[in-house]
Amino acid sequence: MEVQIRRAIEEGKFDNLPGAGKPLRNLHRASDPMWWARQKAIAEGLDPSAMLPPALRLRKERQRLRETVADLPSEQAVRDAVEDLNAQIREHWRAPSGPNVPVGLVDLDEMLELWRAARRAREAEAAAAEPETPPAREEAAPRRRRWWPWGRRRA
Repeated sequence: MEVQIRRAIEEGKFDNLPGAGKPLRNLHRASDPMWWARQKAIAEGLDPSAMLPPALRLRKERQRLRETVADLPSEQAVRDAVEDLNAQIREHWRAPSGPNVPVGLVDLDEMLELWRAARRAREAEAAAAEPETPPAREEAAPRRRRWWPWGRRRA
C-alpha cells in the first residue's frame, strides 16, 4: 500500500486534484459521530431534532414553543399547541425511553400571557406605523355618455 502511494506521488497522480490547496470543510466543528446523518436530514429537508432521544426532543419542542408562541394566530391555537405538547410529555412519562432527562409540562397561563404580550406589541407597532389621516372625500365621477343613443327614437 505504502509503495503504491509513493509510486502515485512520483508519477504525479495527486497533482491538480479538485480542491487542492483549499481548506477542509467543517474542521472547526466538534467531533460528532452522527454529523453525516444530520447533514443528510437537512439535505432531505427533514428536521434533525427528530433524531434526538424522546426526552431531549420534547425539551427542544418546549423551548421552540416559547419562541414561536407569538406567531400563532389565536388564543385557541396557543391552547391547542400547549395541550398537544403536554399530552406528548405525559405519554413520555408513562413509557420513558432514552436518557433520564426531566421534562416538565408547559404552563398554559404563561404561554397565553406571552402570546397576549406579543399581540399587544404587534398592535401597538401597527398603530404607530399607521399615520392618522382624515378619510379622503370622494368626488362623484362625471357621468359618461353612452356610445349608442338608446333614449332617442327614430322619427
